[in-house]
Amino acid sequence: MNKQVGLWIDHRQAVIVTIVEREVEIKRITSNIEKHVRYSGKDTPTTRTQSGGDSAEDIRDRRFDNHLDQYYDEVISYLRDASSILLLGPGEAKGELHKRLTDQHLDGQVVGIETKDKMTDVQIALEVQQYFQKAS
Repeated sequence: MNKQVGLWIDHRQAVIVTIVEREVEIKRITSNIEKHVRYSGKDTPTTRTQSGGDSAEDIRDRRFDNHLDQYYDEVISYLRDASSILLLGPGEAKGELHKRLTDQHLDGQVVGIETKDKMTDVQIALEVQQYFQKAS
């Protein structure tokens, strides 16, 4: 069975479009992650408190990263048995997901990675269908 999967992903949500024998299914996963601000340069708060423990920023970073890990694992659970995977999205999330797919030896199924801004579920489904129609 040829299962083609395309997904649009950012840190807040993933829209997964699965195509099997001309049947199209759309699944939405939300991360429920709070907005995260990363500091850089001289604006970076100290990494240790005076008592030697982690700063509040370190704790928030770790919580954010752990939440992202859980979110990506849930998304990957829908990709495991795909024969072809197309990754779409506006920012870093698609690259982060691709790295996780590589770490889990699933990157061989990735047939494309494209930058796409916000799209509706219908637009994503059409984009995925058109991509795989051109590829075949």
